Amino acid sequence: MVELAPSILSADFAHLADQVQAAGDGGGTVVHVDVMDGHFVPNLTLGPPIVRSLRKVTKLPLDCHLMIENPDEFIPAFAAAGADWVSVHQEACRHLNRTLHLIKSHDCLAGVVINPATPVDALAEVLDIVDYVLVMSVNPGFGAQEFIPGSVHKIRRLVEIRAARRLNYRIEVDGGIALDTVTDVVRAGAEILVAGNAVFGHGDPKSNAQRLLKTATEATLLRV
Repeated sequence: MVELAPSILSADFAHLADQVQAAGDGGGTVVHVDVMDGHFVPNLTLGPPIVRSLRKVTKLPLDCHLMIENPDEFIPAFAAAGADWVSVHQEACRHLNRTLHLIKSHDCLAGVVINPATPVDALAEVLDIVDYVLVMSVNPGFGAQEFIPGSVHKIRRLVEIRAARRLNYRIEVDGGIALDTVTDVVRAGAEILVAGNAVFGHGDPKSNAQRLLKTATEATLLRV
């Protein structure tokens, strides 16, 4: 099953509740929250107060992607604010095993993220811990970037490892996901699709989400 996770980074914050509702009506099943600290990535975005506000207006799972230094210091606050899923970057965690267990201790699903330059094999020792792996298909920091095609082989590699080791993690992809790229990532094995600009950037979020999810669902029939 393919799920769409609309990313609110591209939403109109003056109408955030309505936009999240519309994206959900269009088939979005997870709300993706991009958290940036201006240090690990060159941008500042959202914190626990936004998550707390979102929790009041949607019952969908809140997927908090922490693009921050020292994530251990903030995981409890995001969990308390209502996060359901929390993902951290392999590149930002000095003690990744411990950080992932910290997420789980707060009753959240634990995800690990890799940047475009980080090989999948860097995750070998934590794939048995995580609930999902997030492959960045752009360099993190800003929305509306162009998809990096080399990300597709990472998705295929994660599918192969999962089968060989009989693991259960899901595969999420984030960055440049749109009507012209979604087929390739779904064919490769991506199961959770983060899309911001393609859903919220222009037009009606409900219709945009429907079109993207329809294309993704059709692509599952083309998987090798």
